[in-house]
Amino acid sequence: MPDVSAVLAVREVLNTAEHLARQAGDLVRRLRQGTLNVDYKTGADDPVTEADRAASQLLMRELAAAFPEDGLLSEEEADSAGRLSRERVWLIDPIDGTKEYAEGSPDYCVSIGLAVAGEPVLGVIYAPETDELFSGALGLGAFKNGQPALHHSAAPYVIATSVTETDRELKDLPLAGMRPSGSTALKLARIAAGEADATFTMSPRAEWDIAAGHALLRAQGGDLTRRDGQPVRYNQPKPYLEQGLLAGHPAALAWLRAELLRLDVPNAVLALEPDAQGQRRHVRRAGKRELAWLVTAQDERGETVVLDMGGDAFHLERLTRDVRRGRDSLR
Repeated sequence: MPDVSAVLAVREVLNTAEHLARQAGDLVRRLRQGTLNVDYKTGADDPVTEADRAASQLLMRELAAAFPEDGLLSEEEADSAGRLSRERVWLIDPIDGTKEYAEGSPDYCVSIGLAVAGEPVLGVIYAPETDELFSGALGLGAFKNGQPALHHSAAPYVIATSVTETDRELKDLPLAGMRPSGSTALKLARIAAGEADATFTMSPRAEWDIAAGHALLRAQGGDLTRRDGQPVRYNQPKPYLEQGLLAGHPAALAWLRAELLRLDVPNAVLALEPDAQGQRRHVRRAGKRELAWLVTAQDERGETVVLDMGGDAFHLERLTRDVRRGRDSLR
């Protein structure tokens, strides 16, 4: 018999996160009705708005008040090493899908995840424009707008893909069932709710992109891994995955992993830690073939310098973008 007090405690935490996700969602929806100032962090595919920052400040403030012993990590805030000493850490993406948000698309969300001892255990993902609230926790299951989420994963599978990756590289890929969309977190939420079966990326993502969705998948018996099949651990010193990801329900995930290998779908693999010489070698590969490579190091001022590069020009451009995003997310 489950520990009723423990279940009630988890439900109370989940209720708080749901309330805050709705608050943040209402805020960013209101702000989009006015003149929206958009800046760019690493390029046109990586915008940030005042709404991102305002929602982040709201969530950081309210989570700190509600759970003062927990650590916090948000995409839009300076990182603090203090979170590494906390067993429980909240991972916040105030707007996942900022590009879609800035363009007027409804395909964005507020994402709030909780990791305990590195494991994703609770998630809330709210889509403000469609008023869809996905939430759940290990031991409770997953819910959509308060109703138990249902999934009946069966072939032929629906594979949620990135709009950007589909437009630039995947549109001619003979992979059945691809359905492009924007927000990574919202993809994961919809998979947990049975509205798709699996997803993958060629480029790495950050912990705040995936923690909440990963928790929802785990609550429904699914999972999320790196492209090489290795598990993802949260609250790491560098909260950026070194490669693309795979996620979904078990049968669909196994099928998709085999298909990506068969079709040689590219995957970026970043070296987040330097070698003995202080160099990082980043590659983009398809199977065992290297499509592009980039070697970087830090100079005496702490600036990143490129020591070597090569390979196909298109893949080198994509790899360079991934390295830049990873570098900037770790500052």
